[in-house]
Amino acid sequence: MKIRLHIWIFLLLAMTSNAEQPQPPIKTNPLTPEEARVILNKGTEQAFSGKYYKFGDKGVYTCKHCDAILFRSSDKFDSECGWPSFDNDIPGAVKKTPDADGRRTEIVCNRCGGHLGHVFHGERFTEKNTRYCVNSISLNFVPSSKMKVEKAYFAAGCFWGVEYYLERAKGVVATTVGYMGGMTKNPTYRQVSAGGTGHIETVEVVYDPLQTDFESLARLFFEIHDPTQTDRQGPDIGEQYRGAIFYLNDGQKNTAEKLIRLLRNKGLNVVTKLEAAPTFWKAEDYHQQYYDNNGKQPYCHAYTKRF
Repeated sequence: MKIRLHIWIFLLLAMTSNAEQPQPPIKTNPLTPEEARVILNKGTEQAFSGKYYKFGDKGVYTCKHCDAILFRSSDKFDSECGWPSFDNDIPGAVKKTPDADGRRTEIVCNRCGGHLGHVFHGERFTEKNTRYCVNSISLNFVPSSKMKVEKAYFAAGCFWGVEYYLERAKGVVATTVGYMGGMTKNPTYRQVSAGGTGHIETVEVVYDPLQTDFESLARLFFEIHDPTQTDRQGPDIGEQYRGAIFYLNDGQKNTAEKLIRLLRNKGLNVVTKLEAAPTFWKAEDYHQQYYDNNGKQPYCHAYTKRF
């Protein structure tokens, strides 16, 4: 179990406060009247009419309203239902909500709330036994030939909260939580929590450089944690909670140094460390997309505009 100093005090304050934390702004694209009817007003396009129903190219499908990456072509299959079908989504990309009548489960873009379609289980079309039935008009497509993903590694306290915000950023394809910075191979959560391994809780971000860049992600990173705290973040205290950017190349290092200078010029005593990226060790499955999978929100991370 996580040992968190004064955790109950923080949770009590969070539950009793009516003030909402500010969120990073979401940029959206203009829509035609027919696109708005489906995406904003939860309409449905005519069956067998959508451009992606029988579409088989390799790449990723994005939200037409905000460009968030939602589905991979490798998860697409032909269910002969009249609409594009997928048996999996990008982790954290799609939000599921039961319809008011309780008969179906609606799926929307987790970033902008745009209506996508519905999800069904138990039909046995594929081994995953899941069918995301999506309106073509809610989607755009980016072919593999135009998509070259890159990675970045960020650490700042409990990795649950850091992942929660970064996975929602435009252009992020996937996020994974794990451990970096220590000498212990294949560390467990219990070992890292006990201290002495040198590892810290870290988030691996895979992103599409055609939609975002390292600087945009690093700016967001500095706006979702307090970079002036040493070996802690909020109620989480210990070496495993220190802030760090593990850079993969000189470009990432130089960008991070520039942002730290900007923040220090604003009067912030930034203590977030910059270190060359060592091996990333994936954390246990129950830590992945923790807040999304448990219907909760971060208690020790919040968005604060700094740039």
